[in-house]
Parts: sequence; C-alpha cells; structure tokens
Amino acid sequence: MRLRRSMLKSKIHRAVVTRTNLNYDGSITLDPLLMQAADLVPFERVSVLNINNGARFDTYVIEGQAGTGAVELNGAAARLAQPGDLIIVLSYVSVEATAEELAAWQPVIVHVDERNQPVARLESRSEQPVRDEAGPPSGGRQQVTVAVRASAERGDG
Repeated sequence: MRLRRSMLKSKIHRAVVTRTNLNYDGSITLDPLLMQAADLVPFERVSVLNINNGARFDTYVIEGQAGTGAVELNGAAARLAQPGDLIIVLSYVSVEATAEELAAWQPVIVHVDERNQPVARLESRSEQPVRDEAGPPSGGRQQVTVAVRASAERGDG
C-alpha cells in the first residue's frame, strides 16, 4: 500500500548565524551555495532549530549573496537567535511511497565549516560521504566535493 508521508529532504547541520535583522519582513537568508548543497529554493519552507537556546521555528528561505556564508535570521525570527548561535536548517518533502520505498529514503545532510562553507554532503542513513568525481571516498566523515544531484536523479522529482 502507498502512503503519503512527510519526510526529511535535507538538513544543514550546525550553521553559524551571521546576522539578525529584526526590521525585515521575515525569513532566513542563506548563501546560494548552501541552498544548492541542501537542494533548497527561494521561498521554500524550512524549520530552524537553534542549538544554543533550543528555539524551534518555521520560516522560508531567501537567497543571499553567493560565497558569503550568509545565514541571517530576519523579522520575528531575529528574536530567536543571535550572531554566533549554531543552528540546524531542515526541509521536508511530501512523498507517496510504499513501506519498502520509504525504507530506502535518503535525505541530504550538509555539514559546514565555521564560515558556513559546505564541507560534506551526506546521503545515507549511515552518513557516508557522497562519492567525489575524482574517486571513491575512504569512508567515514571527511571533506568531500559538494556535488548537487537533480531531484529527479534522487527519485523525488
């Protein structure tokens, strides 16, 4: 039987808040490189979890300037974090699938460095790095080339 489920699509793990702006309409501004690595598009709904204070909230993504490592909380969300806080950004997708298909589900997990630059993109429950074009990884959590796959390649498009 096929059921519709809300599944984790992607996660940006331990990003550093770079700025807060209370006098803005509201959203989270992200570097487009982070958006691409996590398969996020402008105005996509995301959940934000603040590791420092436990706050959890939903907002939408807007695109910042490429290469800046921007992770900015705007509007009311600016009251829920301060620059330097570590956050997790989650996105979800609605999937219609069988139990067997769901058992093989693979969300994208993006690890970033202290400047919010993607350093690893993991696509498995065991959190093994995606293979680099230069050759197979040696295993474990290591730095890998961030290679974005089309959603159709992952089977969710």
